[in-house]
Amino acid sequence: MMGFNNNDSNESSSTSDYSNENLDISLSSQRLTPYSPYLNFDPAFLPTNQPEFITSDGLVITDGAGRSRGRFELAFGQIGASCMIGAGIGGMRGFYRGLKATTMEGQTGKLRRTQLLNHVMKNGSSVANTLGVVCVMYSGIGVGLQLIRDTDDSINTMIAATCTGMLFKSTAGLPKCLMGGGVGLALASMYCLWNSRDSLTQLRHHNMNPA
Repeated sequence: MMGFNNNDSNESSSTSDYSNENLDISLSSQRLTPYSPYLNFDPAFLPTNQPEFITSDGLVITDGAGRSRGRFELAFGQIGASCMIGAGIGGMRGFYRGLKATTMEGQTGKLRRTQLLNHVMKNGSSVANTLGVVCVMYSGIGVGLQLIRDTDDSINTMIAATCTGMLFKSTAGLPKCLMGGGVGLALASMYCLWNSRDSLTQLRHHNMNPA
């Protein structure tokens, strides 16, 4: 009897040791997953999807193949780029005017440097504000047309550019207003033609060599 009891106790102890070892192995294997030291959670639970962006209708769409961004997404980059380009152009114009003015007045040293900085800052901020306002109006009108027509094509671009030119010059009288609209329409037409150059080339080849 004593022998059987000892065998049973040995088997139970070995079984408990085996279960403890399995438990330790499973726990150690679970700890192999790296945890973020900043967010304090397992990054394995985060979804690994493709990049996403918000469309003009407020939907979050995955940036898949063949999906192009709308006017609402492009507006922010266009406005920022317009301001930066305007600041660069205005700064160069201000530097040229500052050099010309200080040379004519015979200024030198610190006074000339101060006048150059004033001209650069003044002209740079003026042109940057002008281009930024124009781009804001163009983007707003373009997004509105896209929502109304439920499409984004070259017609929206030309209408938005024409309305932007007329609105920008609306305070200068009717002739200047019409001139601004004409300039906007011309620029938009050139942009649309340049953007559709591949389609125009294919159409010309198709007309020259019909199937």
